Amino acid sequence: MTVVTWDSYRAAEHFTMRSARLLDRHRFAYLFQSGPAQPVHTTLTAYRNLDGGYGNGIDPDLRGHASQPASTEVALRYLDELGALPEHLGNGICRYLTTASNDDGGLPAVLPNVRYTQAAPWYQHTDDFSSRLDTTAMITGLLHKRNITHPWRDHATAYCWKRIDALHWTNAHEAVSICSFLQHVPDRARAVSAMNHLAHRIRAVIDVHPRATGHVHTPLDLACHPHHIARPLFTDNEIERNLDAFEEQQRPDGGWDATWDHWDTAATIEREGMRTIQRLRILRAYGRLQPDLPRPRRSV
Repeated sequence: MTVVTWDSYRAAEHFTMRSARLLDRHRFAYLFQSGPAQPVHTTLTAYRNLDGGYGNGIDPDLRGHASQPASTEVALRYLDELGALPEHLGNGICRYLTTASNDDGGLPAVLPNVRYTQAAPWYQHTDDFSSRLDTTAMITGLLHKRNITHPWRDHATAYCWKRIDALHWTNAHEAVSICSFLQHVPDRARAVSAMNHLAHRIRAVIDVHPRATGHVHTPLDLACHPHHIARPLFTDNEIERNLDAFEEQQRPDGGWDATWDHWDTAATIEREGMRTIQRLRILRAYGRLQPDLPRPRRSV
């Protein structure tokens, strides 16, 4: 086993300060330098719209002003890093999601107005706005984690359970969201039973080969920390080999490549800043960071 050395960590810090957007620079300071949470909250406010949702490029592939479910998911992930979710933000998010969801309680990744703004081609050319389990499950799971109660959350929870119970096939991106939902949904017995039932299907769409290239999802994208519900899907050896690969994939400039398809230079650079923080968080969770870095000061 290797560990990320002080020099490697400092290289990642320099890359973030040099190339990442302001939001991710504040996240880095909060997550790895015991910085305050308020600058992250303040910066996130700039991406929030009056309808309670988020847009304005918080998702690098959605650069328009309008709120989108996928953008709101990114914002909710960042808010979750900060600990307790302020009630007014949680309720505002649910208010927006109520307007964005379909009759079945699920969310599309984007709304039809995405066609008239700057966005990645796979979003801008969308013609299917039906509900998606991946977007809905990730958002709903995080709302459960932060104890945000709202009728939308309950309706979306029922949608997720219905889709999960009937699932015959999945894909890697959806599998990540399903595992997040099952990690946080309150009905633990049902969650464990569903995880056991889906284990073979989920593992089949995850590339356990640590040197896989392209837009792949690794075991660590699911089991982002050792106590995650998805961790038992993979052997200790598979986890260790993928952790080794994460370390080896750090570039000389300190950053990690974004594996999304390139469509815009700014979006790619922003994704690299996000990916660098994600990789460091996972490496620390598994004890692979040599420096004794301070932990975030969270309210919960």
